[in-house]
Amino acid sequence: MNITIAPEDPATPVARSLLQAYFADRAITFIGGAYTPKPADPATLRAPHGAFLVAWSGEQPVGCGALRRLEPHRFEVKHLYVAPDGRGQGTGAALLRALEARALELGATEVVLDTNSALAAANGLYASRGYAAIEPYNDNPNATSWFLKRLG
Repeated sequence: MNITIAPEDPATPVARSLLQAYFADRAITFIGGAYTPKPADPATLRAPHGAFLVAWSGEQPVGCGALRRLEPHRFEVKHLYVAPDGRGQGTGAALLRALEARALELGATEVVLDTNSALAAANGLYASRGYAAIEPYNDNPNATSWFLKRLG
């Protein structure tokens, strides 16, 4: 599968559809009580405050990921999602690389993210890309793990 990554406004139908699929998938796989979707404000996912990227296989969107600025040089990776048709193809790693590159372009020196232990593939991806476990930096009730990666 040939994957391309492109910016997308987070309010487009493509972006909204991917985010709906992401939240539905999270609700199914969530461990730790009731899952409460916490979508990021679309305004925070647009330059210069952030970014929203879509992974495409031809004309089909197969994944997404977002960034939002938390501090001048710290960005948070949000809503990293790969649809079933894009899994096992390196789509998640490609999205994460593209998000890190975009964070650097926006002035980041580090990125952080939170996740849930139920997402074994995601946790494995973050470990393989050099993310280190850190103390919680937010109060997300859906998160069980927090990570940081220094960029540059």
